[in-house]
Amino acid sequence: MSPISFHDFEQQGWQRAAERYAGVFGPLTSQSIDALLTAVRAGPDVRLLDVACGPGFAAAAAARRGSTVVGVDFAPEMIALARNLNPGVEFIEGDAQNLNLPSDAFDAVIINYGMLHFDNPERAAAESWRVLTAGGRFAFTVWDSPDKAVAFDIVLTAIQKHGTLDVGLPEGPPFFRFSDSEECRAVLSAAGFVDIETQRVPQIWRLESADALFTTMRDAAVRTGAILRMQTPQATAAIRNEIKGRAERFRRNDVIELPMPAVLTSAVKPGLSARHFHERRSK
Repeated sequence: MSPISFHDFEQQGWQRAAERYAGVFGPLTSQSIDALLTAVRAGPDVRLLDVACGPGFAAAAAARRGSTVVGVDFAPEMIALARNLNPGVEFIEGDAQNLNLPSDAFDAVIINYGMLHFDNPERAAAESWRVLTAGGRFAFTVWDSPDKAVAFDIVLTAIQKHGTLDVGLPEGPPFFRFSDSEECRAVLSAAGFVDIETQRVPQIWRLESADALFTTMRDAAVRTGAILRMQTPQATAAIRNEIKGRAERFRRNDVIELPMPAVLTSAVKPGLSARHFHERRSK
């Protein structure tokens, strides 16, 4: 693989996989949107920023709650897709780690499965803090650890057994770093957030076939997909068979149902904005 940065590797990966991701991962990642929006109290008169918005599913859901929404993503293909799928919602190109947005501009910031894809998640947390008003709320989701998010256990175990995880990818933060609530707390505290809470969101990934787990991860994931595509032909065949066999154990009638819980962490920017002050006085 050519020597590119982890940031550019991720950006190029999402450019390539935008539509496939929306089609196959969208029904899964959308399962945590309601809890995410509830955590930041999305609703009427709330100015909400959806960072790493991808296809825009969370942004659109926030708009349906009455929030004034802006979605931002660093992949132009994702922004084009989000605009096409969600007319009426504002989407702009931008980097989570260097937002071209004014400070103190939003009441809520959400990141749905984006933190694990940033080369500098600490910077992304700091930028979210910056654009929030005092008293504003921040929340993000990531996958739970592989022992709970079964699809990752199946795929990563198969790769380790029949191939290799060392395929020369650009070095990035550990994929499951924020599955650990203490790590979430440490990073958000350092960014200036308070009232940090973590919860698990139960989710089920429903696939039409056992083999769909392999093809979906290969074609619609960035890091995991690159690892799968860079195996030898012999290893690829063995990995695919192993994944298919293990996934088949989760068949329920005509559907494969894989537990894929999310970890949702929420926090508050300390202080009280003028709007929050007047809200409190009116109660």
